[in-house]
Amino acid sequence: MLLHLGQVPNLIVSSPRAAEAVLRTHDLVFASRPYFLIADILLYGPSNIGLSPYGEQWRQSRRIVTTHLLTNKKVRSYRVAREEEVHKVMAKVHELSTKGLAVDMTELFSTFSNDLICRLVSGKNFQGNDGRNKLFRQLFKANSVLLAGFNLEDYYPGLARLKAVSRVMCAKARKTRKLWDELLDKIIDDHMSKQQCEHDRGNDDQDEMDFVDVLLLQERGITRDHLKAILVDMFQAGTETSSVVLVFAMAELMKKPHLMAKLQAELRTNISKQGQELLTECDLTNMTYLKAVIKETLRLHPPTPLLLPHLAMADCDIDGYTVRSGTRVIVNAWAIGRNSESWEAADEFLPERFVDGGSAANVDFIGTDFQFLPFGAGRRICPGINFASASMEIILANLLYHFDWDVPAEVAVDKDGIDMAEAFGLSVQLEEKLLLLPVEYKDSMH
Repeated sequence: MLLHLGQVPNLIVSSPRAAEAVLRTHDLVFASRPYFLIADILLYGPSNIGLSPYGEQWRQSRRIVTTHLLTNKKVRSYRVAREEEVHKVMAKVHELSTKGLAVDMTELFSTFSNDLICRLVSGKNFQGNDGRNKLFRQLFKANSVLLAGFNLEDYYPGLARLKAVSRVMCAKARKTRKLWDELLDKIIDDHMSKQQCEHDRGNDDQDEMDFVDVLLLQERGITRDHLKAILVDMFQAGTETSSVVLVFAMAELMKKPHLMAKLQAELRTNISKQGQELLTECDLTNMTYLKAVIKETLRLHPPTPLLLPHLAMADCDIDGYTVRSGTRVIVNAWAIGRNSESWEAADEFLPERFVDGGSAANVDFIGTDFQFLPFGAGRRICPGINFASASMEIILANLLYHFDWDVPAEVAVDKDGIDMAEAFGLSVQLEEKLLLLPVEYKDSMH
């Protein structure tokens, strides 16, 4: 469907066939991104990964991230950090459980995702730094609000010369960018000093390196703004994606208690732990229903329902229609994930479809199945898929292994048990906080 929003033509892609044409057949033609003024300010211009135009600078940034930060081997090396952050969450839930208090799952998952990604960026220097943690959260929120806001110049480029149109939003974006600069400069400077001290002592152990350490070792003329852009991308995507999906997963399981019981049975039958001992990532290797629950949540609730827009760099023929150069292309991952031609009972939460013998047993979200695109596909696919998957599995498994869950009596619910009304922004989230009451599973106690 072609829509003209202001002066800008937008092609809306809502079927697997059209998505495959854009993201695989003509992937190179649509590999660029449109220019957005606020994003240019907040994300350090063309140095970022998510919204930068296609070209050598984007390829360099992407190569650094996929080769040095998010390979399967590197993601596995973050296991200890993930498990330690899960331990903190479990201790908090245990404390609330003993007091009979509800858990704000929205806050819980946001804190977990935020703490994990900040720790991996800042390493040991981050641990216990509550002030920095709070500032990160404020900046994430500010970025989300500004990037999701309506800027008239994005749809009427000719207004750019009338600077008054965007003056207020630009001022807010520059203020937020200044705060990012101050925070990231401090982190980078601390790491540079640490690296010099380690080098002087003859200690160059790469196993102790976090994201910033790795980036500082890269050559080929990476500027400080380039480094900051990569870090902001990692912060924003690493925090929002996982936490949003986890909230929806718990909400869907609460709406269908028999499915929660099925997942808990898989975990509790196949894994034996005592007391508050954590499930580890090694324990989860064969937990097929856990993986199916996460896939089904991503299908119904992709964290970015409309994938980041692509930009046609040349005229291109799609299904007999000519898409002109300069057209923005928006892939509707939400509609594709609920396409009744691709999915049986498309609007139902049925994780069984993804297990052996299910109708989608061989379907995955790695960009090769175009009926399922929560992370996109092609050259611009999200590079953090493995990182997000590992983080979501370990926290969800532990919460469901060690605790049963109920809805507090005082919480208003709909006829199905949970208010699933959504709030829209850069990502789609539940409009209301998800409050749940944890009850410690007796067989997990000493």
